[in-house]
Amino acid sequence: MLTVLWRLTRGYRLQPWCSPYLRWRIETYQGWPAGEITFGRFWGFVWHERRNLMRYIRWAAETERGIRKQESGASGGALLTPDF
Repeated sequence: MLTVLWRLTRGYRLQPWCSPYLRWRIETYQGWPAGEITFGRFWGFVWHERRNLMRYIRWAAETERGIRKQESGASGGALLTPDF
């Protein structure tokens, strides 16, 4: 999960509220204009949506692991299939 957070904040790790990517994601999720996302609004959003954000980060980490597993050939060359 830390790998996903590290990638999402690249270039803006000390000021994530300034990241164009994170602003765009918040704009599409919350509906706020990206230019109006300030330090306070960003951290208020993170606190209010912390459960959904953690769920998203877990999902992204699982997806990334699956892709890396497929790329490393650990799946025996087969296509990535759901683990049911």
